[in-house]
Amino acid sequence: MAHTIINSSKAPAPIGPYSQATLANGTLYVSGQIALDAESGNLINDSIENETHKVMQNLQAILAEAGMDFSNVLKCTIFVKDLNNFGKINETYGSYFASNPPARETVEVSRLPKDVNVEISCIATK
Repeated sequence: MAHTIINSSKAPAPIGPYSQATLANGTLYVSGQIALDAESGNLINDSIENETHKVMQNLQAILAEAGMDFSNVLKCTIFVKDLNNFGKINETYGSYFASNPPARETVEVSRLPKDVNVEISCIATK
């Protein structure tokens, strides 16, 4: 199957052997994003809301590079270090979907890359 690698300079470079996203047959598979600032390389983790906003902005940059936006998203997966933050993460995340939010699961995990509090991946289609 032919696929295209999608990389945006407005999202952080991968921290391992993976691509920001791959596009195959009109479907975009976006790797999990954390709250790394692409310009400074700093983590944005002063609050769970700001951390979640940065994650969503990184996803938005990758979607835009593929000619898509959040209206194209079919499914998201949210990994959180502490489900006690679910309400704040959910409210921030939800602000990016004006209507018809995608399917989603939220999973609590013991640890995430760079010890962040939230990581989100998504699948989108044109």
